[in-house]
Amino acid sequence: MDISGKRLLVIGGAGLIGSHTVDALLKEDVKEVVVFDNFVRGRVENLINAKKDPRFKIYDIGGDILQTDILETAMENIDGVFHFAALWLLQCHDYPRSAFDVNIRGTFNIMESCVKSGVQRLIYSSSASVYGDAISEPMNEEHPFNNKNFYGATKICGEAMLRAFHHRYNLDYVGLRYMNVYGPRQDYQGAYIAVIMKMLDAIDKNESPTILGDGSEAFDFVAVEDCANANICAMKANTTDEFYNVGTGERTSLKELAELLIEITGSEKPIKYENRSQATFVKNRIGCPLKTNHDLGYKAKIDLRSGLEALINWRAAHKAEVETRRNAQRVIN
Repeated sequence: MDISGKRLLVIGGAGLIGSHTVDALLKEDVKEVVVFDNFVRGRVENLINAKKDPRFKIYDIGGDILQTDILETAMENIDGVFHFAALWLLQCHDYPRSAFDVNIRGTFNIMESCVKSGVQRLIYSSSASVYGDAISEPMNEEHPFNNKNFYGATKICGEAMLRAFHHRYNLDYVGLRYMNVYGPRQDYQGAYIAVIMKMLDAIDKNESPTILGDGSEAFDFVAVEDCANANICAMKANTTDEFYNVGTGERTSLKELAELLIEITGSEKPIKYENRSQATFVKNRIGCPLKTNHDLGYKAKIDLRSGLEALINWRAAHKAEVETRRNAQRVIN
């Protein structure tokens, strides 16, 4: 779809990938970019740069995908929709009923609203979690679904519903299966944080980054800016009713990841290995990017070292900013 002069709705646009996609969209010749978000996971501060652009708008009634009447109103005169709203993996593990409500029922609501509103194209954020543990490497899009957790199950359901909506209502869509996404604006507080942030937390405390097991587990770490670019490519592409891996195709073990973080930060603490008390969700997952490269014209550009350096710099600046605000608040109080 040619996005020039188009109005685009970004559902979950204040989150990690969503906010970076908003920034990328505003570099294009679009008419308007509207963010629809309930700000439970997403943050207004992620949209600071976007808010400077007169073509940017936050849907001000609210942004809950379980409220179908509000969702349908937000889609009025919208040409294309990006769907990022979801409960994350560990939240789905702890709260499977909520995972069903948000990731499955909410996704159905979005598809239904797209059809009712005559939206031209929908880009759906799926996940490499649909694959589970790799049976073969690198995993292409024909890799069997080997998922064993609630999050992956909701994404499989979303993909199946998209295909059904396409064949029943001619909904034009593309689904993107992200590998392990990281980068600036990634959550580093609370219970549900990624392995990179846990390692950086330990390094900040002058402690050893901890790995459960021997560190041989390997993943495909992809920078969030590359994921945003993949979304733009997917919206512009001519292909439909297809799913694509979004990753680098590069294999990085947890041991290699920890060593790189230690090197970048200058930490002198060695890696700490602990016996695994229980199995992780996946142990190996590296995506094949060839179909995505060919069909969408997308290729990851940010190498892991550069991406981690950008993340570390952002994290340090954000922590300092948060502390400054706290100190200012103490003075007021």
